[in-house]
Amino acid sequence: MDVDLVVPLKHPRVGKSRLRGAVGEAEHAELVLALAYDTLAAVTSAAGVRRVLVVAADPAAVSELAGLGVELVTEPGDGGLNEALRHGAALLRDGEPGGIVGALQADLPALRAGDFADALAEAAGRRAFVADHQGTGTTLLLSAPGAPLDPRFGAGSAQRHTDSGAVPLAGAMVSLRSDVDTSDDLEHVRALGVGKRTAALLPDGTVPLG
Repeated sequence: MDVDLVVPLKHPRVGKSRLRGAVGEAEHAELVLALAYDTLAAVTSAAGVRRVLVVAADPAAVSELAGLGVELVTEPGDGGLNEALRHGAALLRDGEPGGIVGALQADLPALRAGDFADALAEAAGRRAFVADHQGTGTTLLLSAPGAPLDPRFGAGSAQRHTDSGAVPLAGAMVSLRSDVDTSDDLEHVRALGVGKRTAALLPDGTVPLG
């Protein structure tokens, strides 16, 4: 079955606070937006993705993402990340109540469409998740068809998703596990190869994806 995705996104000026200093302060917001742009460019080209809904703190600040074919909506109130994801999942379910809904992080600039397709294939309709490369966080959470997404993101989310009955996917899917929160993470994805928007902001020697 195809999947509908919800992607949460803070305002680029305040997102990714632990990345401050990785580029000049004036370029920080541009870097946050580039991470999201390259993530969405990859996932919108992946087989099995039907809709992508970005739940943004300020849709106007990220309006250029609509050019990738994604939909933009405003996050609800101050409910936090999981509330934003539940809101997005409910909107997607209005159009496809029996479908699969997924929550994807917006900081995967090395993402390959093939890794995302591999995750969908391994999940095979089960509520499942992909842990980050440290094994503690979650980069992708998938619902079962027509079933609640039940997001439990935050510190230690991999264990919380396991405890809630989600299946941890075991495939390599290196690019899908490589989220970027710190400068060390940024060095990790540079070695993998990142999307062109992110590569343009990083020092010489960064490998762009093809």
